[in-house]
Amino acid sequence: MSNKLAVVAVGGNSLIKDEKHKAIPDQYAAAVETSQHVAEMIAQGWNVVLTHGNGPQVGFILRRSELSIHELHPVALDYCGADTQGAIGYMFQRALRNEFQKRGIARQAVTVVTQVRVDQADPAFQNPTKPIGSFMNQAVALEHKAKDAWAVVEDAGRGWRRVVPSPLPQEIVERDAIKQLIDAGFVVICSGGGGIPVIEKNGELLGVEAVIDKDFAGSLLARSIGADLFLISTAVEKVAINFNKPDQQWLDRMTMDEAKKYLAEGHFLKGSMSPKIQACIWYLENGGKEALITNPENIARALKGETGTRITR
Repeated sequence: MSNKLAVVAVGGNSLIKDEKHKAIPDQYAAAVETSQHVAEMIAQGWNVVLTHGNGPQVGFILRRSELSIHELHPVALDYCGADTQGAIGYMFQRALRNEFQKRGIARQAVTVVTQVRVDQADPAFQNPTKPIGSFMNQAVALEHKAKDAWAVVEDAGRGWRRVVPSPLPQEIVERDAIKQLIDAGFVVICSGGGGIPVIEKNGELLGVEAVIDKDFAGSLLARSIGADLFLISTAVEKVAINFNKPDQQWLDRMTMDEAKKYLAEGHFLKGSMSPKIQACIWYLENGGKEALITNPENIARALKGETGTRITR
């Protein structure tokens, strides 16, 4: 198929609008909204591969696991990733099918439960930083540390939390299957939540207790399948430098070198915009054509060049 190929990365928080809208029907309603934007891209001639975050959803599974621990086995983190890939994938498959029916688009969406290989020598394994699960008091945290070998930290006076490594993604294990599905005309949902982290040991894959940044994994996915566009859909319409300061400046476009310069100068917040910019830089450095950052409701306008922040080589 000659259509241009876009990888669209949507945040795990994009399925949860606010504290009051966390339930499954609320998440599905948000998936319906995203599906309208994806269908619009397809109507405009794009092939789309969708990837998504899963932070809040993994948190819910871990919390359920904690509450039912007296009756049921706990769910390991790699299985939490697999569970959420399936459930969120199902939401998007159903929402996209319904939207395609409405528009008369002869396409089908399919989810690939995706493993992403990480390097067991990654320094992240020596320095776990990614907080997951519920807040605990110190006694419970230290008990987990002793009994389950958890790494735990105190989180800004709010209590104690478990932290896990966040290694860099090295390889999309199911890449060839994903590529064949795209070439056959399917809309593929894959690499959800950054993929299920696995390491290779003596030729075998093993799941590990870690979390891969979903934008980094999206960047690797876009590079691995030769995407023409890497689109990150997030909470802001455009990227800003001097964010929330009197001299805040919204950016319509950046070159890769400008993006590197602003990143080095500390313009982008560690937990939010910084990994997105880094993901775009890696994509462009490795043969990518252009990256685009905007919010879901402005995707169609951003593709026309009317808004969003475009990053080019």
